[in-house]
Formats: sequence, C-alpha cells, structure tokens
Amino acid sequence: MTASSASPYAAPAPLAARRAWLTDLPLLLVAVFWGGSYLAAKGITTSHTVVAVLVLRFALVVPVLVAAGWRGLRALTGAQWRGAALLGGILAGIFLLETYGVVHTSATNAGLIISLTMIFTPLAEAAVTRTIPRALGSAQAGGTPISRGFLGAAALSVTGVVLLTQGAGFTAPSSGDVLILLAAVARTAHVLAMARIKAVRSADSLSLTTVQLGTAVLVFAVLAAAGGGVTPWAAALEFGPREWAGLIFLSVFCTLFAFFVQMWAVRRTSPSRVSLLLGTEPLWAALAGVALAGDRPGVLGLAGAVLVLGGTAWGRRGADAQ
Repeated sequence: MTASSASPYAAPAPLAARRAWLTDLPLLLVAVFWGGSYLAAKGITTSHTVVAVLVLRFALVVPVLVAAGWRGLRALTGAQWRGAALLGGILAGIFLLETYGVVHTSATNAGLIISLTMIFTPLAEAAVTRTIPRALGSAQAGGTPISRGFLGAAALSVTGVVLLTQGAGFTAPSSGDVLILLAAVARTAHVLAMARIKAVRSADSLSLTTVQLGTAVLVFAVLAAAGGGVTPWAAALEFGPREWAGLIFLSVFCTLFAFFVQMWAVRRTSPSRVSLLLGTEPLWAALAGVALAGDRPGVLGLAGAVLVLGGTAWGRRGADAQ
C-alpha cells in the first residue's frame, strides 16, 4: 500500500507496532513457560509419583475453568460432551507419556523430540485423506498435497532426533526418548481427532478444554486409586517449597495462563503469527535444559538439536504456505 492510498483512520505505524508487540509478548511468554515445563515436571516428579503429580496439577486447574465457563458447559449437547470426553482420554495418554518420558530423559531431549508433532501432523493428515505427496505425484481430490520441501523438512527433523538421542556415541535411545516420541504421535492423533469429531467443532474453546482436562483428571484419579504408586495426598504432604513452586508453575502458568492468553491473542492477531510464536517452545526447552539443568548433549546432540529446530521451523513454514 502506498502512502497516498493509506486510510486516514489507520493507526500510526509506531502505535500499530506497539499493539503487535503487546500481543506478541504474552504469546512468547507462553512458549517460554511451555519450554520450561519439561524441566519443571522433571524436577518434581519421579517414576513413582507421575500419576499423583498429574492429579494435583490439573485438580488445581479444572475448578477455575469450570467457574469461568459454567454457562458454556451447561449449553453443551450430549454429543459435544462425548466428543470432548474422547479427546480428554487421548489428552490423558499424552500427559502420561510426556511425564513418564521426561522422568527418564533430559528436559532438552523432551522439548525437542515433542516438537516432531509439527512434522507428524501434516504427514498423518495426508495419510488420512489419502493424499499423494507432490514428490510422488499429484494430490487426489479432497486433500492438500505435501510438498517436496516439507518431506525434506521431515527428513531433517527425524535425522536431528536420531543424533540428539545418541549422546556421546551411537547407542539405543533411552526409554524416556521413546516415550516422548510416542507422546508426539499421540499429540498428532489428538489434533486429527479434534478436526474430525464434528460435534466438538461448534463448542466454545473454554468448555471444550474444561471437559477434556476434567476427563484427564478422572483418568488420573482412577489410576491413582488403582494403586501402584504414591497417592496424590501422600505426594502433596511430601512436597517442599521447591516442589510446590514447580507444581504452581505447571498449573497456573503452563496451563491456565497459556489457555487464556491463546483465547485472547487469537482475536487480536493471525493464527499464523500465534503458531509461529508458540512454535519457539522447543528452543526455550533446549535453553532451559542447558542453562538450568546442566544438560550436555555433546557434539552429536548439539548438531541434532540444530537439525530439529531447523527442520520443524522449515516444516511449519511449508505447511502454512500450502
């Protein structure tokens, strides 16, 4: 747009830039908090307290969401409740895999491996819609083809994960690495299910999130009651100031703050910009792991981290451009 054609009612450039920054900053903070969540979860969780910590984390969140969205919850139809509950079951599986995984691997590995969701989701979408990648042919009707560039980004990311999980030499990935990889697959399944369960498409975000997290807490509570680990109450009694600080960080900043910021920001900026800013999560996870936890991925690991970050960023741009 040239200067002569600009609207006289348009906001001055400095004011528009300031408004954009005020929207971007909370989103960037969400990405920073999410990046730090792996280290926080690792710091307060052991293999025997995973379920207990998950119960405590989301039991602090769900009542606030219920109070904030009570009217919307009452307006949900039976089909919407069932659809959201199904998504909540998948979400429970994601949190279990992520939390057990981060106990058995580094926060750096966890944050970077989980970012493969950005690569897996378009590939899974192509498989579900029976789309033929452009590298192999033209897309069938009803699907969006996957470009050669995106396939290259996927290969780059997978190569990066292979290097990242090797440490000082070529060895089998740890059990934690495998669990985080499965969590990335489960995240992909959650995204695809959300897009294909017709009943939930018309539900408001607050109600949908509340039912999903409520279902997840119910799953965790059943697992805790079934035994095999520390109960939530016993875990809470054992918590010191550091553990409570970590739990509040996960509940308040990584869940409540993150959800409401996303709801607020999506009305003020483009989905692509939201995706771009939140997509910096693995970078912050790596920085937190190296700076605060003393993770030392080695030369191979550092090369892998660079490949993962580069591949997922390239893949995100390619997917947005299609």
